[in-house]
Amino acid sequence: MTNKPNYRSLNFTTIDQVGVEERVARFGSRSIKKSSKMQGLKMVLSMIDLTTLEGKDTPGKVKQLCYKAMHLHDAESDIPHVAAVCVYPSLVKVAKGALKDSQIKVASVATSFPSGQADFKVKIDDTKFAIDEGADEVDMVISRGEFLKGNHQYVYDEITAIKEICGKTHLKVILETGELNTLDNVRKASEIAIDAGCDFIKTSTGKVQPAATLPVTLVMLEAIRDHYYKTGRMVGMKPAGGVSQAKLALQYLVMVKETLGNKWLTPKWFRFGASRLANDVLMQIMKEKTGNYQSLDYFSID
Repeated sequence: MTNKPNYRSLNFTTIDQVGVEERVARFGSRSIKKSSKMQGLKMVLSMIDLTTLEGKDTPGKVKQLCYKAMHLHDAESDIPHVAAVCVYPSLVKVAKGALKDSQIKVASVATSFPSGQADFKVKIDDTKFAIDEGADEVDMVISRGEFLKGNHQYVYDEITAIKEICGKTHLKVILETGELNTLDNVRKASEIAIDAGCDFIKTSTGKVQPAATLPVTLVMLEAIRDHYYKTGRMVGMKPAGGVSQAKLALQYLVMVKETLGNKWLTPKWFRFGASRLANDVLMQIMKEKTGNYQSLDYFSID
């Protein structure tokens, strides 16, 4: 592992929590016109990593989820497909086969998800297995225990090593912000992951509460912005867990637009990690089209 930069001697950006909360409060008051709302809702669908990460996952469940990913609502011809399906490494091959005739990516969690409490060799093997099975994207977790001990160099070196294994396979680094305690720590972890060469930073595993929140996401977006201004390199962002309503998802898009600009408003640079969001977005799209809400019975659960 590389030992540079030396995180024992670097100063991190500190966060004005009151300022963050005041800015976030304003996103909830934005008024979105009907035409823009429809465009935004379809954009949200195209950015979803449709996810199942349960101990009871089976090949049959994953195949059904992949079918849903490709056929969100066949009654409407202009509904986009989601960006990716996210599963455990042992089910990557199943998802890859089910999605072979689509452009939908297969993402896999790795590095002893969700706790990250494993020997480094186990994390390496976990990542290699996911890639060998065909994963297009890897979502790794950082070692929160090491981070909270102040061992930032360890976290940086671990991410660097995993990214080297990933090569061209996109690497999303999960900070698990619900365990980082402060916005200052969220900013530190974001800077470390970005400096280590990740392709995306991601809020949460979805297994810890709170998961994704607007304040945490804003802090991470600002870290991405500052890195872009400094280096010209774009890094993606993925809030995951806790985003299950279309109205909230639209607020995230407004925040991305106002913080990073239009270049980030594509599935290449922004994703939602979600299992329930797609159905609520579909309900809102049909409400905009017909003036009436359809029952959830019209949409598949998984």
